[in-house]
Amino acid sequence: MQVDIAPAGGSAAAQPQRQMTPPTFDALGLRPEILRAVAESGYTTPTPIQAQAIPEVLAGHDIMGGAQTGTGKTAGFALPILEKLSPHANSSPSPARHPVRALILAPTRELAIQVEEAISGYGKHTNVRSTCVFGGVDIRQQLPIVRAGVEILVATPGRLLDHIEQKSVNLGQVEIFVLDEADRMLDMGFIPDIKRIMRLLPAKRQNLLFSATFSNDIKKLADELLNKPRLIEVARRNTAAETVTQSAYKVPQEAKRPLLVHLVKSRNVWQVLCFMRTKHGASRLARQLEKEGLAASAIHGDKTQAARLDALSQFKEGKLQVLVATDVAARGLDIDDLPLVVNYELPHVPEDYIHRIGRTGRAGASGEAISFVAPEEEKHLAEIEKLLKKKILIQAVDGFDAAAAVQSSRERSPHTATAARTGSRREHGAVAHTRSARGASGTAARTRGEHESGGTAGTAGTAANTRDALEPSGSAARTRGAARPRARDDQDAPAYASNGDARRAEREAAYAKNPDQPIVGHAHGATSGPAHPHAHMHAARKTKPVPMLLQKRRVPEPEKV
Repeated sequence: MQVDIAPAGGSAAAQPQRQMTPPTFDALGLRPEILRAVAESGYTTPTPIQAQAIPEVLAGHDIMGGAQTGTGKTAGFALPILEKLSPHANSSPSPARHPVRALILAPTRELAIQVEEAISGYGKHTNVRSTCVFGGVDIRQQLPIVRAGVEILVATPGRLLDHIEQKSVNLGQVEIFVLDEADRMLDMGFIPDIKRIMRLLPAKRQNLLFSATFSNDIKKLADELLNKPRLIEVARRNTAAETVTQSAYKVPQEAKRPLLVHLVKSRNVWQVLCFMRTKHGASRLARQLEKEGLAASAIHGDKTQAARLDALSQFKEGKLQVLVATDVAARGLDIDDLPLVVNYELPHVPEDYIHRIGRTGRAGASGEAISFVAPEEEKHLAEIEKLLKKKILIQAVDGFDAAAAVQSSRERSPHTATAARTGSRREHGAVAHTRSARGASGTAARTRGEHESGGTAGTAGTAANTRDALEPSGSAARTRGAARPRARDDQDAPAYASNGDARRAEREAAYAKNPDQPIVGHAHGATSGPAHPHAHMHAARKTKPVPMLLQKRRVPEPEKV
């Protein structure tokens, strides 16, 4: 169905006048119980999106609303829904008297919780029931509430389908269907689920679609969902709030974390929301910031719902300096007076940038958004500027040396630390002659160990050293039998030499069976005993190729620092 979009208020010329002289809540036709709850929430004058949307929703029109995050669009549909459903409110305990009359779909758990909390607050003086269902928690906790009956149901698409399969929700009497953050629904791949839900709804209903950005896919979805909707826009499409100061710092990837720590500590700022692209990256950055002495936590899709709510609660209470989040938290995170948003990594989708920085500068307050731009991310910055149709100010940080930060980061990186430890072990091995001898005879000693059957006292030191060299190999150690204590110094070798002639005899028998093996030199401190009895055989067959299975394995050189 082709959408015939008409401007709210009847004509385009009437819209600017309505924006210039917004009415009060008393003039919007809301009942006293709702007005009292709005006043108790601290609101006196509706925002532009509320002033335009509330009358249109009350009139029964389908709505296609475009508004930036933080402009109050939740109240723009929550208040008229409560007004329209209040006549059906009752205190009957019967579930049949409380069918679902309004269905609101949200893309994330956090946004669903936020919307339901707003509805509960505005409707606390009415008998309209509402609840929220979302994934990540046991569905059995939600079943009794849903089955008891609610007039307003806020849900994420996946969990709503779970309830439908459990037959705990009946959508046959839905009068109002709201699709909030429709662009995020598209990004997260919820469209098939939404279409499945729409097929379960009555054909005659009122539809409300809200989105901060409008793409071709959103328009296509509107064609299927809306019937001659009224278009409500309070700002130019795909724009960020004017109250947010935007800037960017061009720094190498290795200098981003030191720069973030420098900004937070130098400004002594709390409640910094930092965005990453991946879940693993968010968790890793939060751990690193904690090691730097900052109170930090992470929130992303792999966290349990309890952990996410706990992190959000601590952040809202000001107990965290930095909350590292993926884009799953870019929707529905409403924090009063959030001072700073940091794009640690630029999003690949330019529209996500608008939603990220929309967490600050909400409800007319001022905010700041800073982006860290690595050389490989400059193309993403150009795409964001193209979407915004404006340039983002590039700044330099006072008192921060990016080159020194990169050098320090490389010195403290796990790879460098490992290389340093390897180099230290190599130096220690050069001092201890026996360890270098053991490393040179690894495979040969392993083969002899597998065929041990006799020997002389002269090979005792070599045997002890060979066992020490092969100690890290689990399978070889199991083949040799019970584990022995390691010979850490050459002074331990004589103890092994006195352990028995049987082992030496076994070893000599192995040499006799494999005369092509190269002779392993004796380790320092184990020079006593006669010469090798088969030395002449090795000399005579010196030019004969050594079988592959008996060749020495090349010992890799430690990485040089």
